Amino acid sequence: MMLPPWLESLLSTTFFTGCSIHGASARSECNMYCLDCAGTGAFCIYCRETMHPHHNVIQIRRSSYHDVVRVGEIQRFLDVGGVQTYVINSARVLFLNERPQPRGGAAAAGKAAGGRACEVCGRSLLDSSRFCSLGCKVAAIKNNRNLHLIHGAAAAAAVVVEKEEEKRHLKMYRSTSPPPRTTSNARRRKGIPQRAPMGT
Repeated sequence: MMLPPWLESLLSTTFFTGCSIHGASARSECNMYCLDCAGTGAFCIYCRETMHPHHNVIQIRRSSYHDVVRVGEIQRFLDVGGVQTYVINSARVLFLNERPQPRGGAAAAGKAAGGRACEVCGRSLLDSSRFCSLGCKVAAIKNNRNLHLIHGAAAAAAVVVEKEEEKRHLKMYRSTSPPPRTTSNARRRKGIPQRAPMGT
């Protein structure tokens, strides 16, 4: 999966702060994020109306003090397959970032119950998902890409070494001249061989 340029910025953005422009208005907490203006940070609903009227904007929500986004909103722009989803207030959501582990270790509890665990942080999962949050999926993709880069560099180095070995062998065989021909007549036959005449 290719990571869109706005994704890492979204994951590192702080939401639910008061808007510096519309702080006096009701519902002015910054819980919106513009995918077209990535990197501009969170903004409120009033900023959306004035500064991002026709842009692709998603709304961030809160669940247990953690940022979530509705699957229906984000899956139009991003493949969220493999990320654990939850139903909160009758809407399917996913967590943006990894959450702190509960005491006792969720991975141990999940494995003891025969369940699955997040491939990045080890948090227990409810179904066959691979990651507990969008952030964990991004971390896995980046880690995998780095592994490919490492393996790619190692393969390229191996090819260079192989070519150098081949060159050395060619040089060695070229520098070895064939054995000299012997000009000694010691073993040559004398005269032309004749067949014995046939008896009549």
